[in-house]
Amino acid sequence: MEWIAAMQQAITYMEDHLMEEINYEDVAKHVHTSSYEFHRAFSFLTGMTANTYIRNRRLSLAGKEIVETDAKITDIALKYGYETPESFTKAFTRFHGVAPKFAREEYAKLILFNPLVIKITVEGGKSMDYRIVQTEEQKFIALVRSFRNEIINDDENHDIPDFWGECHDKNLVEPIRNLRPEGKRDLYGLCSPTKEGEDTFEYGIGVMIDADTSEFDFAEMQNAGYSIWNVKPGTYVVFDCIGEDGDCIGDTWSKFYKEFLPQMGYESESETDYEIYYEKGRSDLFCELWIPVKRKQ
Repeated sequence: MEWIAAMQQAITYMEDHLMEEINYEDVAKHVHTSSYEFHRAFSFLTGMTANTYIRNRRLSLAGKEIVETDAKITDIALKYGYETPESFTKAFTRFHGVAPKFAREEYAKLILFNPLVIKITVEGGKSMDYRIVQTEEQKFIALVRSFRNEIINDDENHDIPDFWGECHDKNLVEPIRNLRPEGKRDLYGLCSPTKEGEDTFEYGIGVMIDADTSEFDFAEMQNAGYSIWNVKPGTYVVFDCIGEDGDCIGDTWSKFYKEFLPQMGYESESETDYEIYYEKGRSDLFCELWIPVKRKQ
C-alpha cells in the first residue's frame, strides 16, 4: 500500500465526514486496510491517532463557531458530537484551556487546529541503517495476550510495558527462557497482524523454538498459559532500535513509514512483526525491530 497517498486520502475522508459519527475503523475501511494497520500507520506518520485528529478538528471548529456566531453552546455541543454540555465543556476546556462559556470574552485565546497535509521531506546527511532478511518458517513459545488497537502509539497507555513488567515480576518468562542454552536466551516481542473487523491484536513474549531449544511437554506448557506462535516464511526489514527505553521503538516505526517505505520500493506485509531483545546484545542496542515487507508490484 502507498501509505502516504492512503493517509492523505484518509484525512480528506475525515474532513468530509467530521459532522458524522465516524472513528478510525470507518476511515480504515475507506482506505481498504485493517483497522489495526491503519491506526498504526496513521499514528506513526502524524504523531497522533485518527480519533485524536477527528476530536481536535471538531473542537477547533467548535471554538471558531462559538467566537464567530451567537449559537447556543448546547447546540454547538450537539453539532460536534457531544451528547451532554458537561462532556463538551470538559473536552473543550482540556483542548483550548478555557471553558466554552468564557470563549467569547475578549481575553480568551483558543487553539487553532488546521487540517493535516502529509508531506515527506527527504533530507541529506542522515543515515538509516537497515538490512533485508529472508526468513524460513519460525516457531515460538510465548505468553500471549490481546490488546485494543487504540493503544498503539498512545503515550498515556502502558498496557504492553505493564505486560512485560508482570512477566518479569512473576518470573513468567523464566520457564521458557530456560529452554534455551545460555547466551541464546533472547526474548521476542511478537505482534500479530489483525483480521478484518477485529478491534484487537495479539502480543506475545516468547523464545524461538529451534534445534537449540530443549524438548518440552507442550500440554504441560499450555496448561501453564503458554502458546505456540507460528510465523510463515517471509521477507523482513531489520532496524536497530538505539536508546535506553521503548521510545526508540516508536521512533523507528515512524522512520519506517516516513523514510523507508517511500524510498525503498517495498510495502508492508500482513504478518507477524517482532522485537528481539538479545541476552548478550550491544550496550547501546535496546532491541532489533523486524518488520515484514514485500516488493511493490
